[in-house]
Amino acid sequence: MVTIEAVRKLALAFEEVVELPHFDKTSFRVKRKIFATVDMERNLVCLLLKPADQSVFCCYDKTVVYPVPNKWGLKGATFVELKKVRKEMLKDGLTVAYCTVAPKRLAEKYKKVQ
Repeated sequence: MVTIEAVRKLALAFEEVVELPHFDKTSFRVKRKIFATVDMERNLVCLLLKPADQSVFCCYDKTVVYPVPNKWGLKGATFVELKKVRKEMLKDGLTVAYCTVAPKRLAEKYKKVQ
């Protein structure tokens, strides 16, 4: 299980990230663009991924990582169950989400060398 505080620490570790409210949730943003939100009541994180990245993460276990069940899910919005996910997988998901919305100069610092 990953705690809300651990999510906060992981998300804020990326450069130029701020934590701001987003309706009734907490959001993490870079250059005003949201890459993750936290639903504390449901113990979920929602990551903004590209659909191709979403399909890769969802292949792991659809009870842990799965598309948001609406039109946002079709665009890459992806739920992560904090009670079930491993911290390293969440960190990878947050990294991909951050790199999806961050300016290229920031994203390049976190992309894994292949």
